[in-house]
Amino acid sequence: MLRLSRFSFGVGDRFAHQATAQLKAFQQVLSEGVQVIPVWNKSNREHTFIGSQPASVRAAADLAIKQADWTLPWHTDADHIRLETVDRFLDSSDFFTIDVADSIGQQPSQEAISRFLKNHPELFGNLHIAGIEESIFLSGDALAQIVTKYLVAAQEAGRIYRYIANKLGEGNFIAEVSMDETDSPQTPQELLVILAALADERIALQTIAPKFTGRFNKGVDYVGDLDRFAKEFQDDLCVLAHAVERYGLPDNLKLSVHSGSDKYSIYPIIRQAVAKAQAGLHIKTAGTTWLEELIGLSESGDEGTRLVRDIYATALEQIGSLTEPYASVIDIRMSELPDLNTVEKWDGHRWANTLRHIPTHPQYNSNVRQLLHVSFKLAAKKGTRYTDLLKEHSEIIGRNVYENLYERHMKPLFLG
Repeated sequence: MLRLSRFSFGVGDRFAHQATAQLKAFQQVLSEGVQVIPVWNKSNREHTFIGSQPASVRAAADLAIKQADWTLPWHTDADHIRLETVDRFLDSSDFFTIDVADSIGQQPSQEAISRFLKNHPELFGNLHIAGIEESIFLSGDALAQIVTKYLVAAQEAGRIYRYIANKLGEGNFIAEVSMDETDSPQTPQELLVILAALADERIALQTIAPKFTGRFNKGVDYVGDLDRFAKEFQDDLCVLAHAVERYGLPDNLKLSVHSGSDKYSIYPIIRQAVAKAQAGLHIKTAGTTWLEELIGLSESGDEGTRLVRDIYATALEQIGSLTEPYASVIDIRMSELPDLNTVEKWDGHRWANTLRHIPTHPQYNSNVRQLLHVSFKLAAKKGTRYTDLLKEHSEIIGRNVYENLYERHMKPLFLG
């Protein structure tokens, strides 16, 4: 079976220009004694917005791998695919994030619910899971409610998994199931039931992305109760270990943290919990690299600064349509978005300071950062004006991409 390594890190690259700079961060972490495997991810929605094809992700990654002489594993992730979108990714992906969030809450048949409950008597009553201080109690009614909520999603994951396996061959790809893009977080009890249902579907599950408590907004830090997140994350690790032993799921099954970029306040919590449990971790980032492109262009000179300003101006005009697809993962205070007269006076350094994710900097503005985070398709509409500047200023952009990934993400997550 194609196996995902203990530590893996998903990197988005909207315009397929930063794979070399991204890989440099992985090389640096490796030189300091920790092996973290790169996974280049891009969703069907992102390809649609930009007009790119999945093959471009693999081509950019493959070139960077060859140029850097990287000999360890690496992967390309068909991110958030569903049955109707998976086909275009089959030729270029070996990692599939099966997104079944839309199926959560759909009503299964009474026969299916009864069959699940009959097959899993071990889920009734008090459950003692190693590492969780208090026992988990599930009454018959509570268990039936969880099964009713998640069973259709698990069955849909099974259908998509088997479709991919039929095309690529069992064991020739890495399967992740994603349930993070939903309204409420899954409790450890719910996660256990979900894993039992996924095991029933015979999915060789190597990573699962639940929805955690708190806000995982795009491009900014975690918002929520850190103590609550810590307990939830630790309990989820224990549930995964229990499910591996009880249901025969792959022994490298690990948690996946989606929208994991820029969540500085929870990185120490994740690192400590993973070390204590001797568990693995997959963390997925996306638009942070695109923002580093804007930061690098801001610092590159007048032409780059003008382009960033133009993109921001259009983003203000189209803010409704740009933010609507991401409404559940952004919190933008409109009153704190500077108007065009204000930003007309900004030089490149001011733009860079506004966008770079250093919250203690007096010029940092999380609202501008979030808006531009979801405005990448505006750059795509600039065509060669944008991509030519990426090529011309690849050195300064690449430095920003590398420093962001290594200094602000990988060091606190994997090195401490």
